[in-house]
Amino acid sequence: NKLGGVIALVMSIAILFLMPLLHTNETQGLQFYPLNQILFWYMVIMILLLTWIGARPVEAPYIITGQILTILYFSYYIINPLIIKLWDNMLNS
Repeated sequence: NKLGGVIALVMSIAILFLMPLLHTNETQGLQFYPLNQILFWYMVIMILLLTWIGARPVEAPYIITGQILTILYFSYYIINPLIIKLWDNMLNS
């Protein structure tokens, strides 16, 4: 589905531009968010794997792998703010 691919490509770039606008942490660095430090390396691995899978031919094992990695890539942007809010609530309580 080409339209789905184009939408996913636009969203993957647009989400990077929206992240600074959505940044509402009480602290600026990740040194106070140990779970988010782990998520950062999770994101680095996802980007590397998506880059690698993009260079593979469109065949059976690579298609499903790319789809799973894409879901994991976008899930980072959902999970990361939730963990930051959870951690801020734990520190302020």
